[in-house]
Amino acid sequence: MIQSMTGFGKATLVVGNKKLTAEIKSLNSKQMDLQVKLPLVYRELELELRTTIAKELHRGKVDVYVTCESIDCAGASQVNIEMLKSYKRQVDRISQEMNLPEPQDWYSTLFRMPDVFKQDVNEDIPQEELDAVRQVVEQSLSMLVDFRSQEGEKLYTFFKEKIAAIQHLLDSIEPYEQVRIEKIKSRILESLHQLEKVDYDKNRFEQELIFYIEKLDITEEKTRLQNHLTYFLETLDKAERQGKKLGFIAQEMGREINTTGSKANEADLQKLVVEMKDNLEQIKEQVLNVL
Repeated sequence: MIQSMTGFGKATLVVGNKKLTAEIKSLNSKQMDLQVKLPLVYRELELELRTTIAKELHRGKVDVYVTCESIDCAGASQVNIEMLKSYKRQVDRISQEMNLPEPQDWYSTLFRMPDVFKQDVNEDIPQEELDAVRQVVEQSLSMLVDFRSQEGEKLYTFFKEKIAAIQHLLDSIEPYEQVRIEKIKSRILESLHQLEKVDYDKNRFEQELIFYIEKLDITEEKTRLQNHLTYFLETLDKAERQGKKLGFIAQEMGREINTTGSKANEADLQKLVVEMKDNLEQIKEQVLNVL
């Protein structure tokens, strides 16, 4: 069954006095575009996590966020007072030299500055905590994969409906074909009869007429389009990661539909072609979301 590239997963885990949260979201992309944001103390896990996520998701624009919150005061971050003093001195100097008013809310201003909370990045992180980070990421990853599968089922139903619509339109072409040929013959003969005192070789005329009608024949286009429709459905039922192949098949379907339209030369047939194009464009739009 196909999967969508769109998905979201979130998991939370408590270890010791810390609450770990992992969020992963993905959108469609031609390649794997992976962004991982971790607390500084867990950066040693970044390469490992990137490998795990890329191996599972394969393709898409993926954003990963891991956060860590302290549950009690014992694990709370410490305010870097010296850093705050330095920032206040700098703001005072800027205010004097540039003749600007001082902030009305010093706390709000200073606490938004970088590095005002102490983080001991050299602290040895317990193995239990590192394992918990891995676990919470894997849980959110599993939820995202489930989300992708659910979206894939919706896409599967959508594609089936659109292919069935194009198939119905393709089957509706046949009744118009013979009528189209007769109209073309009648139009040419009528134009010819309007020419006075024109002598022509009837055998040569018949040959040219047959040649002209053969150029407008759409039998090959119909056959190829039918093959593409069948192949598209077969590909839908194959293993995952068929998005690119489905896109290529849709392009080939478009070529046959366009050629049929250029040869149609009949209003009712052109309407069918326009409806096929409309359904195909919807397929092309959604196939971009398929893994």
